[in-house]
Formats: sequence, C-alpha cells, structure tokens
Amino acid sequence: MGVVNVTPDSFSDGGRYSELAHAVDRATELVSEGADIIDVGGESTRPRSTGTDVVEEIQRVVPLIKELVRRVSVPISIDTSKPEVMDAAVEAGAGLINDVCALKNDGALSAARDLGVPVCLMHMQGNPQSMQDSPYYDDVITEVREFLQQRVDTCLDAGIPRNQLLVDPGFGFGKNFNHNRSLILELDQLQALGLPITVGLSRKRFVGALLGDLSRDRSASSAGLALIAVQNGANVVRCHDVSVTRDLIRSWEVLQNPDHDRG
Repeated sequence: MGVVNVTPDSFSDGGRYSELAHAVDRATELVSEGADIIDVGGESTRPRSTGTDVVEEIQRVVPLIKELVRRVSVPISIDTSKPEVMDAAVEAGAGLINDVCALKNDGALSAARDLGVPVCLMHMQGNPQSMQDSPYYDDVITEVREFLQQRVDTCLDAGIPRNQLLVDPGFGFGKNFNHNRSLILELDQLQALGLPITVGLSRKRFVGALLGDLSRDRSASSAGLALIAVQNGANVVRCHDVSVTRDLIRSWEVLQNPDHDRG
C-alpha cells in the first residue's frame, strides 16, 4: 500500500504532494514501483495534530481520487475517519476505507456499511492530540487484539460482512518504543482474529529510535521492518518507499518458495 498524503503537515511528506499534479505523479510512480493499493490521505494524524475541516479534507482528496481512478488500475484507499469524507471519496472512486479510529466516530459505522467497500480498522489509544502522552498497557498485544475484536464484532452486528474487514495494530498511535517492539515481535498473535493484518511502520519515530538516530534516513530500515512484519503475519504493508519494500518481501517469498511467481 503506497502512501500519498495531500496534506501540508503530515509527519514525513507533508506539503510535498499538496499540488494535484505532484500527487498524481507520486501515485503513478508508486504504482510503477509495484504498489498494489494507493492510500490517499487528506488529514494528518501525526502526534499533536489538530485535525482538518470536513470541507477542506474533501477538497484535498476527491480531485486526486478522481484523477487516479482514470490513471491507474490499482484500488484507491481513503485514509479518513469522517463519514462525509468516506461518502465523497467512495463516490469519487475509492474502493477501501482506512480508518485510524476504527469507525468509532459518529456516523462512520453506518456510512461504511452503506458504502459497501472494505474497511481497515486500526487501534489507537487516545487521539492524535494526546496519544503519545505516556501511553500505558498492562499487555499491549492482548489489549490491542481485544479492542480490534470488539470493533470487528461491532461491524458484524452493524451488517458489514466479515470478508470486507481488515485490522491494523496502529504502530505509533498511542504506543511507546517498547509497545511497538512488542507488537511487531508478537504480531502473529493477531492472526487469531482471522482477518488480514495491515501494518504501517514506514518512516515513523520508532524506526529512527531503532537506528539510534532520529535524524537518519529511515527508508531502508522501514522496508526491513515491513519484511519482519510480513514474516510475522502481516498481509498489507503501508509504506512510502514501495520499490525497496517490495523487493525485500519478494526476495524472501522466493527464498521460501522457489515456485513463487517472480514476474
């Protein structure tokens, strides 16, 4: 899943793709590198972010989605928690909702059900403004799994088919270094949910902390962590650096199974 943020303030690429032409070029570049999904975001959810007005978010994402539907053959995901943005994005052609709030916002659950597209449910402790203020868990993997199971059950009760759900443990969303470390090492425990697992580790502070230098380029290490996540059960990796990430994962897959498609 290649990331295209049409925001002025996202933590990694804020402002780089706020112009439509630049965002389209970036998305088509990611597809040429092997992205299977393009994830479009119009609101930053970095720590301390304060949110974006609904109208502005729609104005950011809808023109890009419309253009990408014409230009690329892969599905387009909309990264939003607002039901109004979900409606507008799916009408424009988005085929997946990626919600960091797991459809907890007012109206989001019914909107997702009525739109009938797959949904990725993410775990977050707190909200972007406060989520990194001393996050605490007795057992992070158990608590994340239980939260996701509860949200899955809520979606099923609301009428969203099970085969349209994905789950995401939410690396960096209300987690400190040790929480993130435990989650990636024990990611296989989320397989008990019986749903595809999405992970987003790309370029996050956790990656810089692992390198011991927050100023270092995080691309290669992010790709390595994506590979570890796949080895531990992840099905979708959300990343900024598609080419190196795909090459690492494909190389490992071929080593595991020489008959794996190498096309």
